Amino acid sequence: MNWQNKSVLVTGAGGFIGSHLVERLVSDGAKVRAFVRYNSRNDPGLLRFIAPAIRNSVELIPGDLRDLTAVRNAMTGTSHVFHLGALIAIPYSYLNPGEVVETNVIGTLNILTTARDLGVERLVHTSTSEVYGTALRVPIDETHPLQGQSPYSASKIGADKLAESFFCAYNLPVVTVRPFNTYGPRQSARAVIPTLITQALTQPVIHLGNLDARRDFTFVSDTVDGFLKIAETVGVEGVTLNLGTGQEIRIGDLAKEILSMLDHPVTLQIDADRLRPEKSEVQRLLSDNRMAYEKIGWRPQISLQAGLRQTFDWIKDNLSIYSSDRYVV
Repeated sequence: MNWQNKSVLVTGAGGFIGSHLVERLVSDGAKVRAFVRYNSRNDPGLLRFIAPAIRNSVELIPGDLRDLTAVRNAMTGTSHVFHLGALIAIPYSYLNPGEVVETNVIGTLNILTTARDLGVERLVHTSTSEVYGTALRVPIDETHPLQGQSPYSASKIGADKLAESFFCAYNLPVVTVRPFNTYGPRQSARAVIPTLITQALTQPVIHLGNLDARRDFTFVSDTVDGFLKIAETVGVEGVTLNLGTGQEIRIGDLAKEILSMLDHPVTLQIDADRLRPEKSEVQRLLSDNRMAYEKIGWRPQISLQAGLRQTFDWIKDNLSIYSSDRYVV
């Protein structure tokens, strides 16, 4: 698709994946509205890290997904909507499940309802591999049962099913994208890779939770490519697509990969405060990404080693924005 002069809304634009998506869309010529959660500091989130020439061309729209009027005002006049806005931290969902459900479920309902009423050309709805829970079979394809093992994952299951229902009931041109553990520059310390890197750069001991859990890590530029291909491809309305590498790594081995980038010794230590409740822990997430290749021609391009190096170097250059001495929920 030629994005030149297309009017696009990105919700969650101040977040990790959202900021990279905004950057890419602007570079491709789109007119981008960035919907970010309102705060009194007028803080654009991670959009502050993109080049000023790109950032200045973005229309920043503060608001709250739970406010239907704010959502409608932001979406009016756009042809494509990328819905990434959500409360995503799993530990936070244990503490405040009500807020997580309101934002992720009611917020998504507001997006879907408005997209239907305004007749958008394509809505890309963002899910998460956490909806699968601990794998019952691997690799995990899109027909794998959904398991709400945390309030966060349960809220995303609800949002995904609402998107499915709007396709079935109203023929809404919505596609659901299900990323597997995206990582890269700008990611917050609530995620495991930035947590490992910031501690490795500043502390003699790395504190971790479950070292045996396995994850399928996808570099952010590959995830963004998947979002764009999903938005551009005809005939995938109503479909859910995994975006993952099809390769997994044990968290303990991931830590060793990062430690190998250091020029000084660091040790690992299990921290009970970082362990999920036993029945809520997701032990293994490994994607089956064949449908993404078959439907939209997507395959990841960045190896884990190359992506970790880029992420390590960016965090090292921006270490002042990270807090390495406390657990971020």
